[in-house]
Amino acid sequence: MKALTFKRYGKSPEIGFAEVPRPTLKPDELLVEVHAASVNPIDNMIPTGLFKAVVKFQLPATLGSDLAGVVAEVGSQVTRFKPGDAVFANIFDQGTGSIAEFAVVPESAAAPKPANLDFVQAASIPMVGLTSWQALRERGNLRAGQKVFIPAGSGGIGTFAIQLAKWLGAKVGTTTSTGNVDLVRSLGADEVVDYRKHEFETVLRGYDMVLGTVRGDAIEKAVGILKPRGKLVSLVGPLDVAFARARRLNFVLTAVFALMSRKIMRMAKKQDVDYAFLFARPDGDQLAQIGSLLETQRIRPVIDRVFPFGQAKEALDYLALGRAKGKVVVQMR
Repeated sequence: MKALTFKRYGKSPEIGFAEVPRPTLKPDELLVEVHAASVNPIDNMIPTGLFKAVVKFQLPATLGSDLAGVVAEVGSQVTRFKPGDAVFANIFDQGTGSIAEFAVVPESAAAPKPANLDFVQAASIPMVGLTSWQALRERGNLRAGQKVFIPAGSGGIGTFAIQLAKWLGAKVGTTTSTGNVDLVRSLGADEVVDYRKHEFETVLRGYDMVLGTVRGDAIEKAVGILKPRGKLVSLVGPLDVAFARARRLNFVLTAVFALMSRKIMRMAKKQDVDYAFLFARPDGDQLAQIGSLLETQRIRPVIDRVFPFGQAKEALDYLALGRAKGKVVVQMR
């Protein structure tokens, strides 16, 4: 089958199409004929080797983790799905990829595709949906009446997380450029900072939670807008000791992560706030709950561009520019 792969880690990963064997199934897995797969920033980071010690692949490896498609085969222990079912899923950190004609999906990671969404729309959801759900609900315990800062509101994570936070009853602050102010307000943002005109840390105050989505010193600056006992959940690092222990990494990596996070942990302690790094995990049950929100139109997909399968590498290049309003999707069928 045809798949978008990378051959090695580093500056020249040789990303391109290759003919790879059609996957074989374990008893608890589905073989899904992929109709669409969305791309995420992590897809551009993995080939660089940035997460080589944490996320394991056998090279050459297929890229991508989000997908929507139709079940082609099921393993002997699968009970919730059958061939012909339309599903969507995230398979991040499963050692395989989704930008291919077929993909293997653990039954526990799959959910029925929302009936009101087409495959392109459904494929745009899993990573951003699960990341937002696990950050805001699990880690942040965000409640009605609280305030959450979600920077880069017009991006893939931002466009979903703003809507989820509003569904949870929170007040949302965000940053965006002048041209995207109307978009983020339409999604529910209450306080919008045009980052070309103002620094968010000089405008926003008294937040209960920050969802860290922007690299650089934005994470450190965000500490100052939090209330005492507020929570900062970062998707972009630095990685911390709790993350290393949760993944049972060795002593050396744990020590490295402790050094990487030392500054932000010191700042957080001084301000009496909690810091945590989050790597979202596949979860079919959570994805099914997200699917229900999509079916009732409490949350809607936001898609910037759709690329044909043959231009999947171009989709990654476009995403890397950092200008997408919402998600970038690759359509196979």
